[in-house]
Amino acid sequence: MKEIKKQATTQSWIPIEEILENGMIKTKSKYIKILKITPINYNLKSDLEKQAILNSYKIFLKTCHFDIQILIQSSKENLENHINLIQRNVKKKENRYLEKISENYMEAINKINTSKKSSSKNFYLIISQKNKIEQQYQESFEIIKNDLKEKYFKIKECLSRCGNSVFEVNTKEEAMKIINSFLNTRKEVNLKKEEKEEKNY
Repeated sequence: MKEIKKQATTQSWIPIEEILENGMIKTKSKYIKILKITPINYNLKSDLEKQAILNSYKIFLKTCHFDIQILIQSSKENLENHINLIQRNVKKKENRYLEKISENYMEAINKINTSKKSSSKNFYLIISQKNKIEQQYQESFEIIKNDLKEKYFKIKECLSRCGNSVFEVNTKEEAMKIINSFLNTRKEVNLKKEEKEEKNY
């Protein structure tokens, strides 16, 4: 008989204590700020532009001498609505030639989607500041908040030279949405892993 494993709660392994109204995340040891990055298409740039971008990125690495975490989130595009729209339009036309072309097109779309080539990507930078209040330092929350703000402006200035756009997550709702999107992905992976283990058993 297979032993039933007790499921750990989400709160037991997530170190988040509180998500503040300004989008900052409080953990036991530090405060965290999430930055959203809109990247450029490097491959479409000329050789001269690529060299300028690389030089600007070197300046970014030299200037921002503090801990930065880079997160890239891939999500598979839902093409179901797009396919349904094509099918409805084909039925209206009642054209056999158009129907055949549409079938080939939908088949190609499904192949691309299955191979995950239609995935979209979100890019984030995570910056943090140690919670010195709980470490018995005479430093206020305002100073911590200003330190994170200063790091954000420094990153924005440097990456803007590379052509990227940088935005800070400054609302509780947006921060929660991003965190949930990562947690749901992790949940799906765990479920698939459990299903695979059950089949092997």
